[in-house]
Amino acid sequence: METATPDEYEVLKAEWLIWARPDQKPPEPLWSIWLVLGGRGAGKTRTGAEWVKGMALGHEPYAQVATERIALVGETQGQVRDVMIEGVSGLMAIHTRWERPSWYPSRRRLEWPNGAIAQAFSAEDPEGLRGPQFGAAWSDELAKWPNLQECWDMLQFGLRLGDRPRQIVTTTPRPVPLIKRLLAESQAADGRVAVSRAATSANRFNLAADFIRSVTASYGGTRLGRQELDGELVEESADALWTRAIIEDCREREAPALARIVVAVDPPASSSQRADSCGLVVAGIDSDGLGHVLEDGTVSGARPHEWAAKAVALYRRFEADALVVEVNQGGEMATAVIREVDPGVPVTAVRATRGKYLRAEPVAALYAQGKVRHAGAFPALEDEMCDFGPGGLSSGRSPDRLDALVWALTHLMLGPKGRPRVRGI
Repeated sequence: METATPDEYEVLKAEWLIWARPDQKPPEPLWSIWLVLGGRGAGKTRTGAEWVKGMALGHEPYAQVATERIALVGETQGQVRDVMIEGVSGLMAIHTRWERPSWYPSRRRLEWPNGAIAQAFSAEDPEGLRGPQFGAAWSDELAKWPNLQECWDMLQFGLRLGDRPRQIVTTTPRPVPLIKRLLAESQAADGRVAVSRAATSANRFNLAADFIRSVTASYGGTRLGRQELDGELVEESADALWTRAIIEDCREREAPALARIVVAVDPPASSSQRADSCGLVVAGIDSDGLGHVLEDGTVSGARPHEWAAKAVALYRRFEADALVVEVNQGGEMATAVIREVDPGVPVTAVRATRGKYLRAEPVAALYAQGKVRHAGAFPALEDEMCDFGPGGLSSGRSPDRLDALVWALTHLMLGPKGRPRVRGI
């Protein structure tokens, strides 16, 4: 194989579209805002820098002609300099030496050999964006900006050069109003906002293996991990019974020896495959009276014999003491179908006499008192917990996972009127 010359190697290394993942390549060309959401180390900075490079040099598929004026906006001037411009994936690092722009820190600007200019701005100073005009902009870590809305507004007024000014936003998502609004606009038919997503693991070949193992073991599935590693927008309802902070405070690596374990079953109202999910939650109680959530085994679109088989399998795997089955919806059908799968499994039938919210309140109080632990992370269950308020879930769907959780912990930890059990655990 013929050895490449240094210049050929430099060109090959700079040919980003050869190496880029699909989420790092620009979407179809109708958009005005490209929102790039990703976890830590997912390659967001490289994506933003390559887009600016393509716009400044007029390279396809970024632009047909060079964009003469570009704004670079970050949380602080230091962040713009250290990450967007001088960082290992920043603008100075990704060009070949003959295309590389000159960086003038005192003037806060980059100048390309073809005359294109990029100016650096800090979100600490929205007024700094009043006056200049641009044909493109790169906003980095938007969710962390101080003066977020004011700075964003000033930037929009400055994007007025060319036929179709465009901007890229690279950020780890946080549930701030602007990010939520842009995500909502991405669903509109006009295609104004395009969205790309990537988790930290998508860039694992460029990250230390020990880093990936360590952060996944420590934060995988937690609120912080879902936000910072998976690039998810993790929200909670203002009137929800649970908060993310409460759930994070109750996290444990594994449960201790348990005095009693149950599998709670919240069956769907219908046997149709389009019915609600069948809530299946495994929980236990230790000798100190603390509850421990062990698994969310909820299944969707399952026939009765399928969810019953899953419930029995959980009972066997966790060596549980009983299946706690809610019988309001399906009457005795739920217990009957479980008996068909395994006649020997002990089933405790429970019937709701109060609404879901009233049933959930005493269990939420146990969490607030620090009496419940989660042995691991259960993202889908925890999403329901932090979205469930007096009006139910914001989606309008049935909180099947939450219902099963409430039945399990009520059976283990609360008396018939919400009083803690003293004996008979």
